[in-house]
Amino acid sequence: MAPTRRLRERLRWSKLYSFSCVRPSIPSDNEDPYPLPAPGCSRIVYCNQPRVHRKKPLKYPTNYISTTRYNIITFLPKAIFEQFRRVANLYFLLAALLSLTPVTPFSAVSMIAPLAFVVGLSMAKEALEDWRRFMQDMEVNSRKVSIHKGEGRFGYKHWQKIRVGDVVKVEKDQFFPADLLLLSSSYEDGICYVETMNLDGETNLKVKRSLEVTLPLDDDEAFKDFRAFIRCEDPNPSLYTFVGNFEYEQQVYPLDPSQILLRDSKLRNTSYVYGVVIFTGHDSKVMQNATKSPSKRSRIEKKMDKIIYILFTLLVLISLISSIGFAVKIKYGMPKWWYLQPQNTTNLYDPSRPSLAGIFHLITALILYGYLIPISLYVSIEVVKVLQAMFINQDLHMYDEETEIPAQARTSNLNEELGQVDTILSDKTGTLTCNQMDFLKCSIAGVSYGVGSSEVEVAAAKQMASEASNAPGQLSSSQDFWEDSGGGFGSSEIELESGITCTVEKPQKPRIKGFSFEDDRLMHGNWTKEPNAGTILLFFRILALCHTAIPELNEETGGFTYEAESPDEGAFLVAAREFGFEFCKRTQSSVFVRERYSSSENPVEREFKILNLLEFNSKRKRMSVVVRDESGQINLLCKGADSIIFERLSKNGRMYENDTSKHLNEYGEAGLRTLALAYRVLEESEYSAWNTEFVKAKTTIGPDREAQLERVADMIERDLFLVGATAVEDKLQKGVPQCIDKLAQAGLKIWVLTGDKMETAINIGFACSLLRQGMKQICVSIMNSDLGMQDAKMAAKENILMQITNATQMVKLEKDPHAAFALIIDGKTLSYALEDDMKNQFLSLAVDCASVICCRVSPKQKALVTRLVKEGTGKTTLAIGDGANDVGMIQEADIGVGISGVEGMQAVMASDFSIAQFRFLERLLVVHGHWCYKRIAQMICYFFYKNIAFGLTLFYFEAYTGFSGQSVYDDWYMLLFNVILTSLPVISLGVFEQDVSSEVCLQFPALYQQGPKNLFFDWYRIFGWMGNGLYSSLIIFFLNINIFYDQAFRAGGQTADMAAVGTTMFTCIIWAVNIQIALTMSHFTWIQHLFVWGSIATWYAFLVAYGMSSPLISGNAYQILLEALGPAPMYWAVTLLVTASCNIPYLAHISFQRTSNPLDHHVIQEIKYYKKDLEDQRMWKRERSKARQETKIGFTARVDAKIRQLRGKLQKKSSTFSIQVAS
Repeated sequence: MAPTRRLRERLRWSKLYSFSCVRPSIPSDNEDPYPLPAPGCSRIVYCNQPRVHRKKPLKYPTNYISTTRYNIITFLPKAIFEQFRRVANLYFLLAALLSLTPVTPFSAVSMIAPLAFVVGLSMAKEALEDWRRFMQDMEVNSRKVSIHKGEGRFGYKHWQKIRVGDVVKVEKDQFFPADLLLLSSSYEDGICYVETMNLDGETNLKVKRSLEVTLPLDDDEAFKDFRAFIRCEDPNPSLYTFVGNFEYEQQVYPLDPSQILLRDSKLRNTSYVYGVVIFTGHDSKVMQNATKSPSKRSRIEKKMDKIIYILFTLLVLISLISSIGFAVKIKYGMPKWWYLQPQNTTNLYDPSRPSLAGIFHLITALILYGYLIPISLYVSIEVVKVLQAMFINQDLHMYDEETEIPAQARTSNLNEELGQVDTILSDKTGTLTCNQMDFLKCSIAGVSYGVGSSEVEVAAAKQMASEASNAPGQLSSSQDFWEDSGGGFGSSEIELESGITCTVEKPQKPRIKGFSFEDDRLMHGNWTKEPNAGTILLFFRILALCHTAIPELNEETGGFTYEAESPDEGAFLVAAREFGFEFCKRTQSSVFVRERYSSSENPVEREFKILNLLEFNSKRKRMSVVVRDESGQINLLCKGADSIIFERLSKNGRMYENDTSKHLNEYGEAGLRTLALAYRVLEESEYSAWNTEFVKAKTTIGPDREAQLERVADMIERDLFLVGATAVEDKLQKGVPQCIDKLAQAGLKIWVLTGDKMETAINIGFACSLLRQGMKQICVSIMNSDLGMQDAKMAAKENILMQITNATQMVKLEKDPHAAFALIIDGKTLSYALEDDMKNQFLSLAVDCASVICCRVSPKQKALVTRLVKEGTGKTTLAIGDGANDVGMIQEADIGVGISGVEGMQAVMASDFSIAQFRFLERLLVVHGHWCYKRIAQMICYFFYKNIAFGLTLFYFEAYTGFSGQSVYDDWYMLLFNVILTSLPVISLGVFEQDVSSEVCLQFPALYQQGPKNLFFDWYRIFGWMGNGLYSSLIIFFLNINIFYDQAFRAGGQTADMAAVGTTMFTCIIWAVNIQIALTMSHFTWIQHLFVWGSIATWYAFLVAYGMSSPLISGNAYQILLEALGPAPMYWAVTLLVTASCNIPYLAHISFQRTSNPLDHHVIQEIKYYKKDLEDQRMWKRERSKARQETKIGFTARVDAKIRQLRGKLQKKSSTFSIQVAS
């Protein structure tokens, strides 16, 4: 590598970092090497000797990965098994086999062909979906990386050809191809920056460091003779742990997670790293966290199997009745029927063996009555679901213009499941957030600065103004909360009550990323005129100095961008720059800041020597730097959670505490993330004494090292002087709060599962309104214990169980109707809570809470939590995420939704549906989910209705004909019934039906609850439709038979034969079922009209064409419509009478329901039909406000809480004013 680059990157972070980046000294030769905990640590790796690992026992899996469901060998058996899990398919397979025997009433081809078509179509769809997964796997496996080929030469190879022991060179912004041990980097002291977003969802960069001993391996030539030996843990899914020893040059060095680079994480801000492969392919930790791609079926499809069982039971019952009746007729009637030649019959009609004849007839009847179980149902559902998926794919409202990515239904099996979701489990980073913070307000020296308003404040002001303008008692819709919440608008003044106004200031100038602050008192150097200018100067310096970021010069603009460990730090540095304090350079021991005190002056570059850096972590909740300024003064600069900072203030440092606390509460209520800033001046002697202790603690080896470092840090971070506080707005992805609000109003529960630390997760919860001020937080965590490992585990379990039990009691005893609880739990605690003896209590508590946030969870834990919710509640779950760390939960949930994020496509490839932004989930569920559920439910119910109405007439006729197996209908009629004459109307119902429009679905989110409550596919409705089919079959058969039985129907006096009765009966069926579906539909387009009335017209056209064909083809139906039925008034009268008799009861039922007990969509349909939404806006708003589920999360609930607070303040002011007037 060029020397210039090495000089530029010569930063030795290990001298600064207090915790993660300090290398303990290596034990001397006479000390014991580091023992590995056993068992589970049997893996041996020979570095730079991959050939050793090509033979057993050291042969490990290749780096080839596969996420497909099938392969060439398993496709046929597994796919066929999947198809014949469907009960109906199994039945038709049996019927197809029996059709090869003489007992069948139909030809073998007519039974086998439809089954082969249905199964083949479904298998082809499965193959196509799996092929897409295979191509994605090939794309990953075919990536290239530089590998040591020997003699110090490196060359590129595909990822799939990497083996354990290979030395690889990974360059900036590349993904790591396998789990690697870091050997060296482009930085002199072997550190590198890693982004682990695909693993744990975190976007802040992690610092990894190599062992001191491998630092010389810093170029290709150095690996010519490199040999080493690694003994480490076996493959496991734990992302945050690693145990191993590295043997090199006859020394043993301990390994920990800070030296491990995990597959699918990305190298950032580092030119290159060298590493040796430890785990490959499915042994890598990210793949260990993956779960097998499951086969998912919707609840409606599973319930349909139960209906098939019922119909199959009915089929067997009537077939038994038919076979018994046939056996009786054969035994007692056959000998008398001389014209059938009983002496020459086969086993099928042997009077001497009626039982055998009855058994054969049972098989005939089972095939004949097969129309009760329609094979065309599955074909129709497949067609409908594919068309529904096309509509989802082509919905422009779910098309992201920025990325040009549309929504995609990656499988069409679960469309209706979208309408029955009860719980959403969401990832955080990249799903809810876009990882952008905006500096909005600050409090300095007890004075609040920043006149901008957060989204919460804007929405609350608008809601109160809207309510003030309405009549008393009127509730306003929340639809306008979000209007104008983007940038680019002026200030507005809203009158809340008489004489009280709320002014909302909004930026008009172009926005600066990370900086939405507006207040002229601090901008453009005006802060120098403020009374406490010295404190303000200190505040700005803390922002510019107290961080671990690295500046990168943008050569195009001449400005700096910052690579920070957290989005907050980036926002603080942007704010410091805009205030005139630009962090511009970092060296080994110093930070340089360009300070500009007024817009007219040139900036002054000042150097601050960094003496020590005490990192932020979730336990400390603060970060400090010790700096020496140009005058030689030593200052401790500290930022952290207000509760932590306030308890460390000196008596003289609390001057601004009350005012700052008040401002912090206001910022919190406005949904902003806050930190307190403080400082302390250190004497030289005091610092020297402390630094000696600090160096001693950080070079300690052993389990007490962290505790000693914390103790020493705590010694110096005391007697602080409060400077002020910051307030940043957490920038979520566009539309996330609105989407969560709408989903909450639709009655869905939302859980957040994230790999982020607890503080970040809580702040995101506030930002997207899953948490709010006043909500009672239940934080379940493990208490530290000094007991032995086994005793500590038992104590931890007991402690967690006690916390859960106490929290459950608190929730149940709460009497305040507005009280809301949030459960927050970390991954370590969750590992206990998910154990068999505790998971039910944990789930019970979680279900009772308004929102649940699980933080620091591994991908495996995400999947386990999803399984617990799915199996424990028995309700439909949806998991949504964007990274490889979300694949497990996406596959485990009933529905998996992947977000097409910037980083990788693993989540999308594992998902059932993919969208570009979280906000599109609202439309996917509330609109498409609601429609698809109702369409499929109504379609299936109607299908069973029409087939029962048709199939039972065959049974009735057989009873009239001595159970002979004779069909009253022509074979062509029966073939066309499901294929042409009734198929298109039912498909149009499943594709185009809308009870309400998409706009109304979004305006009335409570309509969504019809799905989770299963109002349209419960047993009451299913049996109702079956009863309707039974009633229609009775009316159709007995009215026709009784009318045609003993009277002439033609002018010449002829009575009806079987062909005339059968054709009339079939005409009545076609009219009755098509009129029924027309009555079922709420939304008509020209397509529905064409299909419904076209099906009836097609029947008559077929009759004419069939009747005009040769008698050899048409048989008894020759000229049946034109010559026999058409001229007969009785034919038309019977058709009208039977059709009306079949449909009048249903018409009466829906009329009574709409009048006496209307469903929500009935009310909305009538309002829209009579245009009351336009004529009476107040009534429309009132109905809309009622059409949202009562919820304690979401923006609307948060605004309601804010309004209650503001009203309380107004009432206090008015009561105080009244007392003053009275006095």
